Amino acid sequence: MKIKKLNKTNYKSSAIVTGATGFIGYHLVRRLLKEGWEIHVIIRSSSSLSSLKDIRNNIFIHKHNGTTNSMIKIVKDAKPTIVFHLASLFLAKHSSEDIERLVKSNILFGIQLAEAMALDGIKKLVNTGTSWQHFQNDHYNPVCLYAATKQSFEDLVKFYVEAEDLKVITIKLFDTYGPNDIRPKLLSLLWKAVQDKTKLDMSPGNQLIDLVYIDDVIDGYILAAKRLMDNKVSNMEEYFLSSGKPISLKKIVAIYRRIIGQQLLINWGKIPYRKREVIVPWNKGKIIPGWKPKYDLIAGLKKVIGSDLKKNKQSL
Repeated sequence: MKIKKLNKTNYKSSAIVTGATGFIGYHLVRRLLKEGWEIHVIIRSSSSLSSLKDIRNNIFIHKHNGTTNSMIKIVKDAKPTIVFHLASLFLAKHSSEDIERLVKSNILFGIQLAEAMALDGIKKLVNTGTSWQHFQNDHYNPVCLYAATKQSFEDLVKFYVEAEDLKVITIKLFDTYGPNDIRPKLLSLLWKAVQDKTKLDMSPGNQLIDLVYIDDVIDGYILAAKRLMDNKVSNMEEYFLSSGKPISLKKIVAIYRRIIGQQLLINWGKIPYRKREVIVPWNKGKIIPGWKPKYDLIAGLKKVIGSDLKKNKQSL
């Protein structure tokens, strides 16, 4: 895709963002634009641009054809100050047919990006990991193959840290949420059950969930970028973004039901726990310096529910 010409002197810093069409990437791009950054996003040929339509004229869009040479050209054209790597394929449970997609999305794509950065002298990377790399609170114990591929990328990118002086901060995420989230996650399932007046099948519901509001998540990415740009990172660092107050699925549903004030029927125990269900989230990670969540669960849920109710009224 041809890169449009913008006056780079209008911007204080420039960034490549992968995964910009996803929920977290969507919010990160908008925050960076608001703060005056020049933004380049990398998408696949098959990616939908619908989530970027309102800002399409304010960003550079690069299509990656899957090859290393394509990635090298993109990074060379963009010449970013820093790269935010959020793109990934998330699968809580994989099938044999998913292996190639997982490796291409979560390992190959990222290594192509690191190689391109090394060739162009780009030294700063904010990477995205998952708390699921730490099943049963272990130093490394992947919950699923998705989590294993995230660890594999971290292990591989260490070569570029040692050989090419790449500086990396990995942000490890728990469960993220916020308004207008189209992912088939807990809150969207609860909202659909309320709307359809249907009973929702769930697990026994005793697992603890660490929910972090999207604005707080983006604050973490911004702080990571600032830490890198202030040259406070010697090689590789990792931090987690935790609410610090994991709560059981049953209690989350109870709070949601109380806030929305409508009937919500749950068939607890209808679905068994996953084979490697996370009952107690990882709690041994470090918080990025200066970060603290601003939204507690009740405040965050009120914003999500308020947004859903508003959209529902508008559609009537």
